[in-house]
Amino acid sequence: MSGQDDAYLEFRAARDLLLHAKDQDAARKAFRWPRPRQFNWAIDWFDRIAEGNDRVALRIVGQSELTFQELSRRADQVASWLLSQGVRRGEVVMLLMDNRIELWELMLALIKIRAVVAPAFISISSEELRTRIGRVRAQHVIADHRIVPGLPADGLQTKIIVGGQHEGWVDFAASAEHEGDFVPEGPTEADEPLFYYFTSGSTSRPKLVVHTHVSYAIGHLASMYWNGLEPGDVHLNVSAPAWAKYPWSSLFGPWNAEATVVSMDSADATPQRLLEVLQAGTITSFCAPPSTWRALIRTGLPGGLPGLRHAVSVGEPLMGDVVAQVRTLAGVTVRNGFGQSEVTAMAGVTAASPADPISMGYPLPGYELVVVRPGTDEPAQEGELCLDLANEPVGMMRGYLDPEDNATSHTAGGRYRTGDLARWDSDGSLVYLGRRKDVFEGLDGALIAPLELEHVLVLHPAVAELSVVPVSEGTALVPKAYVVLCAGWNASRATAEALFAHLRAHLPAPKLIRFLEFVDDLPRTESGKVQREAVRVLRRSRDVEFAATPPANQA
Repeated sequence: MSGQDDAYLEFRAARDLLLHAKDQDAARKAFRWPRPRQFNWAIDWFDRIAEGNDRVALRIVGQSELTFQELSRRADQVASWLLSQGVRRGEVVMLLMDNRIELWELMLALIKIRAVVAPAFISISSEELRTRIGRVRAQHVIADHRIVPGLPADGLQTKIIVGGQHEGWVDFAASAEHEGDFVPEGPTEADEPLFYYFTSGSTSRPKLVVHTHVSYAIGHLASMYWNGLEPGDVHLNVSAPAWAKYPWSSLFGPWNAEATVVSMDSADATPQRLLEVLQAGTITSFCAPPSTWRALIRTGLPGGLPGLRHAVSVGEPLMGDVVAQVRTLAGVTVRNGFGQSEVTAMAGVTAASPADPISMGYPLPGYELVVVRPGTDEPAQEGELCLDLANEPVGMMRGYLDPEDNATSHTAGGRYRTGDLARWDSDGSLVYLGRRKDVFEGLDGALIAPLELEHVLVLHPAVAELSVVPVSEGTALVPKAYVVLCAGWNASRATAEALFAHLRAHLPAPKLIRFLEFVDDLPRTESGKVQREAVRVLRRSRDVEFAATPPANQA
């Protein structure tokens, strides 16, 4: 038996254990990470499960679909063609694509030839793209035809256009006529870099995360377990390819489970179109950020969500109003998951979990999470969430590409610092409190976590979305909420007073929001997350904000 057979069998055994272990505590005790010395997921796993497999592996709504076997063979053809174009092992390819069938063909092919993939959003500005090309030291670019004109690609060795033609660019369509056979260039070492992913940058400059051929491919076994995917499932994920949620939920997670991946071009993924796809009854699992769930709720979900077994959400904190409304309208419970670009899913509410659906749930198999007092290694009931690295969890990144970002990423005791605050609940689950950078000291020295206030205020029927940030009031910091109203509510003093009254009924005086401002929308990152850093620096005008009457002892 070859080493690659051993890698395949070790991976399958770990995968199968998670498929059948519904009890999360039992799964955590029994699970052991596969640790192959050499592993290429596209060759050693995907090609093996694709042999003679005529089930649909990939369906792009409104475009086309491919079976596992067809996609495996097509990826070989694309891999051979990319090599003929000069793309080599270890070289960085900047990938600017939307959700179209060619993306998955390219992704599998790039894994096979051991290139390093650096995805970027197609909406990125030319200036930012030039910066990112420099940061990752890209030698090649593959881009959607819609963004090629004006793309700063000078000096790159290879420029490939998908879906069209442009002077100076190689048309990807030519790969369909390529006749060369793909021959792997030796075995793939497990620690070879595979992905460079930029973090969302919701609170600071995006960091550049390095993942290997095992950290995402094998690490996302935990994500598969959280989602609850099984062979034969049909999984729809809402995510742009440049978001780390894409490999989580549109590549490794579902195909580790031998499920079908369904996706939509971003321009087509309107709430109404998503609803049509979901109500066709063929989708059994759906993953979307809270903003997408809210958009679906606004349609009223007429007819419910037939056929859906799993409804999950990641990317931003899941609020209780979303869970309650989807449950009422469709009879489905949306479950929360927690992960980062740096790591795969680390915690989550599984289908059989007794945890509150909006909590972080329990640590997932393969991960040991600890809560420590910020700035220390001292365990605490409430504090910074850290990942214990003593057992070398496979889903952990290799590190940040920029050395300065690695300097503060670990505690003195060697734990990975997530930068998120959490607390242990009485049932052993984790409750998310927000990013450490967002928490501030308010009046009377009380620590204020904006997310805690947002969880309360969003329950008022007037509130569609909001973001709470600190603002100066004299020498102190106090919370201010920027609120997007639901249809039918006016940005008036009466509405503001109703919201202040709601807050007084649910929060202690030191944590009350002191100012409200109604806005049409909130600034967001490319991945759709609310960009708190941008909210903080919004121009403050006393003419358009409403002030609460301070408590008597602070008047």
